[in-house]
Amino acid sequence: MVLTQYKLLNTNLTNRLIWLEGSLIPSLIIMAVSQGGTNLITLAQYKDFAGLNGVSEDAKLNVIIPSVSQAVKTYCGTSFVDFYSSAKTEFFDIKDNHTNAVMLDESPIVSITSVQERDGQASAYVTLISENSDGSGKYEYTVDEETDTIFRTEDTTDKAFPKGRKAVKVVYRAGYASTPGDLKLALFDLVKYYLKDERKERLSISGAQISNQVTTSLRENIGFPDHIKRILDFYKLYK
Repeated sequence: MVLTQYKLLNTNLTNRLIWLEGSLIPSLIIMAVSQGGTNLITLAQYKDFAGLNGVSEDAKLNVIIPSVSQAVKTYCGTSFVDFYSSAKTEFFDIKDNHTNAVMLDESPIVSITSVQERDGQASAYVTLISENSDGSGKYEYTVDEETDTIFRTEDTTDKAFPKGRKAVKVVYRAGYASTPGDLKLALFDLVKYYLKDERKERLSISGAQISNQVTTSLRENIGFPDHIKRILDFYKLYK
């Protein structure tokens, strides 16, 4: 199967269109096959859901499923399953002398391996003490699991992180062991939406316009059907 890319005109988005055996699919959705990560649903799961027994649609599905998975991750601002079993390392730039909290990218938090800080790029990272981790009763950070935020503390009072590029380093695990059921159903419906060309009425090739188009970030520019978007919004992280 040959994929040919066409660039959208008359739009502020850096979107492209991908031609899939006669079907135009906006790469606003088909945008990140190469980004990696774990797909939120599998080919077998979708075929079982849709009652597909043959292989005639497999080529399309093998493009759509990873791309839709990545689009949902981008829109929600979290990967859901990529870092449940394996740790993720995040670095934070601290731009002032008053910042005492950093918000992690992944949610929900499963465990914190370490929180470290450094005074400058030439300095080594120092590991902070979590509450009672050393038996002393002292702690240098706390975790708010509702907001996936780490607060710098000194015993019972707040303290600012040191200012600097990559001044804070956090190693942690977060997410879900498997895709939540309601999210999985939304993904099934979204794959069907593109596979069956249900989005044609939302796409105007002549004007190169996509419904629900906005002018902010790529994350906000992903145009999902409203009933799917309502489910995704339950998982969307606002930062």
